[in-house]
Amino acid sequence: MNTIQFVGTNPTDLIKGIEEALIPKLTERLSVQFQPKEPTEYLTRNEVCKLLKIDLSTLHRWRKDKTIPSYGFGNRVYFKRAEVDQIINRNKLS
Repeated sequence: MNTIQFVGTNPTDLIKGIEEALIPKLTERLSVQFQPKEPTEYLTRNEVCKLLKIDLSTLHRWRKDKTIPSYGFGNRVYFKRAEVDQIINRNKLS
């Protein structure tokens, strides 16, 4: 363990030394650990069909087969953009 001696150090120099030593390390760690959470983007059936260039009947079949997860609110159906992207990436051909 390193020993720190405060003899002959005034408070201003002490604060400056702490800032120079700790602030960059804390900032680096916080930026890696605490990335701001992106809000979830929900897509409608038509938006997913347009994105994937498929017909509405194909999307309906994929929903019934549980190929693509969907979320309902009332009589509305939504899809998470991140999950649609994951499905595309999982089925990469090469």
